[in-house]
Amino acid sequence: MIELPDFHSIHILVVGDVMLDRYSHGETARISPEAPVPVVRVESEEARAGGAGNVALNIAHLGGKVSLIGVTGDDEMAQQLTTLLQAKKVDCFFQKVPSVATITKHRIISRHQQLIRLDFEDGFPDLDSTPIQNQLSDLIDAADLVIFSDYAKGTLNQLEDLIAIAKKAGKPILIDPKGSDYQRYKGATLLTPNCAEFEQVVGQCAGNADIEQKGEALMTDLEIDAILITRGEMGMTLLEKGQPPRHLPARAREVFDVTGAGDTVISVTAAALAMQMPLEAAIQVANAAAGVVVAKLGTAVADFDEIQYALHQHDIIHQGIVSEEELKMAMQESRNKGESLVLTNGCFDILHAGHVTYLEQASRLGDRLIVAVNIDQTVRDLKGEERPVNNLKQRMTVLAALGCVDWVVPFSEPTPERLICDLKPDFLVKGGDNHPDNIPGGKCVKENGGEVRVMSFLDNHSTTNTINKIIDNAK
Repeated sequence: MIELPDFHSIHILVVGDVMLDRYSHGETARISPEAPVPVVRVESEEARAGGAGNVALNIAHLGGKVSLIGVTGDDEMAQQLTTLLQAKKVDCFFQKVPSVATITKHRIISRHQQLIRLDFEDGFPDLDSTPIQNQLSDLIDAADLVIFSDYAKGTLNQLEDLIAIAKKAGKPILIDPKGSDYQRYKGATLLTPNCAEFEQVVGQCAGNADIEQKGEALMTDLEIDAILITRGEMGMTLLEKGQPPRHLPARAREVFDVTGAGDTVISVTAAALAMQMPLEAAIQVANAAAGVVVAKLGTAVADFDEIQYALHQHDIIHQGIVSEEELKMAMQESRNKGESLVLTNGCFDILHAGHVTYLEQASRLGDRLIVAVNIDQTVRDLKGEERPVNNLKQRMTVLAALGCVDWVVPFSEPTPERLICDLKPDFLVKGGDNHPDNIPGGKCVKENGGEVRVMSFLDNHSTTNTINKIIDNAK
């Protein structure tokens, strides 16, 4: 399990569009006689920092020092926003524009459901960004990294100049993008678009392979190091130069409100990177934090204990039957704890004593045992049209119930070579009269420093013999 570090030593600089989120809560018991709309009897009101302000709050909530550069009007809403942020120890450096109102979003909530959102905004399309550039230059040296939070309101109109300042200072640059012109983000370290934003730039993606191909082309074109695509219930996809694509499953147990989830992802990723965590580990932490905030109403933050608990819960829950993406995460967490990993594969159609003895012996080679299982079609190709007797779900369920088995994962290719070469277990185990040099995936395992073992099956135990005995007894 990933352990969160103490974030009090970090200093992150956030630059972007700030806004005030207001909420009115009340009961709805009737329809208005003036129009077919519900009448909300307002019982309470609250205000929260939104946009780049919410990014800053997420960092401050973890204990990190954060400085926030943004643009507001010179009005009551700007003062309320500043007060909210300063109360949470966010250092605010706001350029005030007297002729324009502070961006405000007002949500009407009844029975925990949002009925309508009212937006008060003109944006800052003609903003002179010189004061922002000067402020960034003054603060950049003290920061570990910079986040640019783009909501297309005008604060980052001259983003290319701001990126140049950050690059000259040698600081990592994380950007939450907006719109279809990604050339303005050229030279960043990491972009964090959601799936819709990503497809707005590269076109619709048919699946993981399409996302990977188009994402890698975009990274090359923009000269950036990595892209993290948030995909809702599909989780996240991390594309990083020189590394294989990684698809992380969603962590949320319940999705209540996705407001501000992107803010949480980029802020927690930044905090983890500022603590020198590897990018993939930082993304796993951010994924857990996003799962926390989407279970809350409105713009929200995840605190230290909530994130650590979410990481721990995931470590406990994701055993048994898993997807490849879930298995990769589980294996990484296991390796982080110094555990060794054993993998075997097969059809496991009708589980018998020979199978169980073989799996128990395999599990004793290491700390965790992974069983890769042929899908039904490849079993038919190997064993004939009458097989399998038990379908894939049934076979995996029985295997997952064995105490010696930690994870069960399906594979669809004729052999598990691709899967094994991707996972690189410490031990690859097969039974019967296989030669270690001829086992699919064995070469990859040995090249990675692992071992290939061949174990003997118990005599007179096989699925075919079991089926024949059943047929004979039925005659």
